[in-house]
Amino acid sequence: MQNFWKNIPRYIRYVFVQTLYLFLLMVMFRLIFYLFFFKTTITDAAVIAKAWYLGLKFDMRLTLILIVPLLIVTLIFRNSYFTRKPIRKFNFAYLFILYLGLTLLYILDLGHYDYLGIRLDPSVLRFLAKGERADNAHMVWQSYPVVRGVLALALFMFFLLVIQKRTWKHFAAQPEIYLRKGVFVGWTSALILLTAAGIYANVAYFPLRWSQAMFTRDNGVTSLGLNPILYFVSNLNVKGDSFDPELTRKYYLPAATYLRVDKPDAATLNYKRHFPGDSTRPKLNIVLVMLESTGAAPTSMYGNPMQPTPNMQRLANEGILFKNFYVPAVSTARTVFAVTTGLPDITRVRTASRHPQMLDQRVVMDQFTGYDKYYMLGGNTNWANIRAVFTNNVEGLKIFEEGDWKSPKADVWGVSDFDLITEASAIFKENNDKKKPFVAFLQLADNHPPYTTTKGNGDFKDLKEKDLNMEQFKKSGFVSIDQFNALRYEDYNVGHLIDLAAKGGYLDNTIFVFFGDHNCILNPYSFMPLPEYEMATGSVHVTAFMYSPKHITPGQVITTPGSLLDIYPTVADMVGMPYNNYTMGMNLFDSTRASGKYAFIQYVRNQEGYYAMIGDQYLYEINSKTGVPAMYDLQADPQKNIIAQQPDTAKYLDNLTRGYYESTRYLLFNNKK
Repeated sequence: MQNFWKNIPRYIRYVFVQTLYLFLLMVMFRLIFYLFFFKTTITDAAVIAKAWYLGLKFDMRLTLILIVPLLIVTLIFRNSYFTRKPIRKFNFAYLFILYLGLTLLYILDLGHYDYLGIRLDPSVLRFLAKGERADNAHMVWQSYPVVRGVLALALFMFFLLVIQKRTWKHFAAQPEIYLRKGVFVGWTSALILLTAAGIYANVAYFPLRWSQAMFTRDNGVTSLGLNPILYFVSNLNVKGDSFDPELTRKYYLPAATYLRVDKPDAATLNYKRHFPGDSTRPKLNIVLVMLESTGAAPTSMYGNPMQPTPNMQRLANEGILFKNFYVPAVSTARTVFAVTTGLPDITRVRTASRHPQMLDQRVVMDQFTGYDKYYMLGGNTNWANIRAVFTNNVEGLKIFEEGDWKSPKADVWGVSDFDLITEASAIFKENNDKKKPFVAFLQLADNHPPYTTTKGNGDFKDLKEKDLNMEQFKKSGFVSIDQFNALRYEDYNVGHLIDLAAKGGYLDNTIFVFFGDHNCILNPYSFMPLPEYEMATGSVHVTAFMYSPKHITPGQVITTPGSLLDIYPTVADMVGMPYNNYTMGMNLFDSTRASGKYAFIQYVRNQEGYYAMIGDQYLYEINSKTGVPAMYDLQADPQKNIIAQQPDTAKYLDNLTRGYYESTRYLLFNNKK
């Protein structure tokens, strides 16, 4: 064997060795992912082994694709490959760029997975949007050990450079072997066939495809089976966001019937519903509080073993708790857009707030006549172009943001939540003292990396591992104690807001609406009524409750599915405000919808995107890429597809789901004022 290896020309052996180096780099990052990031509810070793097997085949494919340029040059120059200075420069430049690029992409993928729970995909490009790069860079700086990471990367690249130089010298010093023309043609043919076979990577009619990694319903197993760089590239060809008038009209009637449009008309695509209001109702203040990264599962009201949110629990007990409340998609920008416009953000790469053609909308908030209107956050509204969502659609709206607050910045997201609430409450009090009703959107941010917590009034304290029952903690889903403390701090500030409202005299004539913008990344958990971690619906199932001690009967629990699209129509009805609704939202308290109410949601399971309608009993989902549907009975086996067993129900829900989706696509471009 040793003689056989030595009889192979050195330039071919050099390519073999470089292929091995490159493959080992990818295996190293796969091992890092498996040891430190991999999460699954599957315990079958054969399933994990299959994911590894597929993942290694993907790694080999990428290795061979990247080694092709080196192979071509070596076969052209053969023995002179080691004697020509320009070739040596090309060799080191190509390999250095290759290894640096791969290492950075793998690090980015690990960070992306740690943050969002999915492998790297083109949506990450939104963080490079003009005007937002600085904020995102600051968040990375404050959340991660950037300096140590850069030093580690420099040391790693130096180590690779040393290995590359030694490998080059080793092969350059070896004797040349000349092959006859026929033998060289044989070697060349063999190398081409081996490389092509490795890239094809399948003993089947079709080559290896990334969908093969999705052989289970488990996101962790699927992620282990993918190569993140190949997956990223395969998704770069996403079509631009648009709408299809023919599809809109085809599915218009199911959507219009469900929304109860006043005068359904598929020709004009009318979505208007008029609500006359009730002038006898008091013009109460409205404060919407967006709770950053606050899903249902992490909070006390939904049975989390750690019971981290006692203030939220108290307010929900004394108000209205929405047990099955959903956001249309995971993303703070998508949530702010959706709650304000009443339309789900179904854009594929860029969020709707970043899409110039989607920023002109007829919204319910704009119709609060006689109300002062506020949008308040601790940071800057240039984030995700959110400023335009409000200023372009809500006349007379006043924005309070970074620079308007007296308090200093706490981190990249601006002033701390405690300071934001303290100063916002003073504005609410001033309005109330002048008997001027107001509607305010108050956006919290500290339950988010870098998880900045402050002392507040001096009595908030972070808990340490020694303070916790770690057995319960492991069952709770929290991925770190910092994450747990950040949620506790958010709960502390919710209590702080209500305390200030009581002291400021505006508690008794204000409706507070609290809702999460999406769930946080959690470890597997099993205490919820549905296996939502496995279903992936947990990412969009969020905390939601209302509190108004003088105007809401305490102890109400609503299990009918609700959506943040429904918030403004609901509060408009609560204060008797007349309005026209052109959106996909509806009144949460409409008693005629006690049954048959659904919430539109989007989620990622096994790296595949789905849009769906979820109701009391059924979840109907459609694969965003393939269009393949599935239906699940949430009151029986919520993971068993029963679409074939109930064709009539499936047909109704298919028309409704597609109608809701196509109507949304249309309205995003055609709901202009």
